[in-house]
Amino acid sequence: MRQTDLSVPGVHCGACITTIETALRERSEVERARVNLSTRRVSIVWKEEVAGKRSDPGELVRAISERGYETHIFTPGEGEGDAVLKQLIRAVAVSGFAAANIMLLSVSVWSGADAATRDLFHWVSAMIAGPTLIYAGRFFYQSAWNALRHGRTNMDVPIALAVTLSYAMSLYETIGHGEHAWFDATVTLLFLLLIGRTLDHMMRGRARSAISGLARLSPRGATVLHADGSPEYRAVSEIEPGERLMIAAGERIPVDGCVVSCTSDLDRSVVNGESEPISVSSGDAVEAGTLNLTGPLVLRATANARNSFVAEIMGLMEAAEGGRALSWCHPPRG
Repeated sequence: MRQTDLSVPGVHCGACITTIETALRERSEVERARVNLSTRRVSIVWKEEVAGKRSDPGELVRAISERGYETHIFTPGEGEGDAVLKQLIRAVAVSGFAAANIMLLSVSVWSGADAATRDLFHWVSAMIAGPTLIYAGRFFYQSAWNALRHGRTNMDVPIALAVTLSYAMSLYETIGHGEHAWFDATVTLLFLLLIGRTLDHMMRGRARSAISGLARLSPRGATVLHADGSPEYRAVSEIEPGERLMIAAGERIPVDGCVVSCTSDLDRSVVNGESEPISVSSGDAVEAGTLNLTGPLVLRATANARNSFVAEIMGLMEAAEGGRALSWCHPPRG
């Protein structure tokens, strides 16, 4: 079995999760698949070989892409410097400004303006609302179109339909010199929906930051000691259980292990919250993410990076945040 983590930036609702997990469930090589909405990541456990044929991980990417979602290999540091949040804030500002101005015009109409003034204010409201829907509503329109283009729906489809039909009916009434138009309600609805989307994005961004902060506690690599004593720097993902590691003072321990030789003090605050250093020597167990303070240590790895203490904590945080700890998708067997 192998596990692959893919980033899917376009995931934003339950329908997206169901679509992706269903697409992966249909693949015979997929053992388990789980989408995390906050990190916008899909974790796939798949078989390297099915019925004597070697599995191609590119097919997993293709299965997701065919459902209309762009995907790439997940890296722990991604998501920093969120451009989407800036775009959402600008859209909220534009829609809020437009809603306030249209509401001022609507109050004048409600106060008993004559027919000519009413028609003028309706046309001005239409000219304000139209560009606002195009600019501020593009998040909903793009998502809805992408879903419909691939033969599915999501929660943005009814939103796009609602604001479009409301604007169209208001424009129809304005052209026919009607008494009522609903440009104010249309733009205000868009404004409130964007506030909700922005707050949701911010909260999930904070969850991603917490998980990324834990990921940064694990170094990118470590020095592996060969049987003849020669050192080799190796990426943390390539370190296997049983290998000896040299951890210099000031470095974080990359994987769980057991001290083979030397003595040092460790900062284990990531494990127990206590900042007071703890002395370790030969035979003591150490956890990934702890900081070596005073001297070099030689330890023997007892787990790889995916099964380390830090990885376990990250997995628990993701499961707790998503509230879907038992929602791993199992393909039908038989």
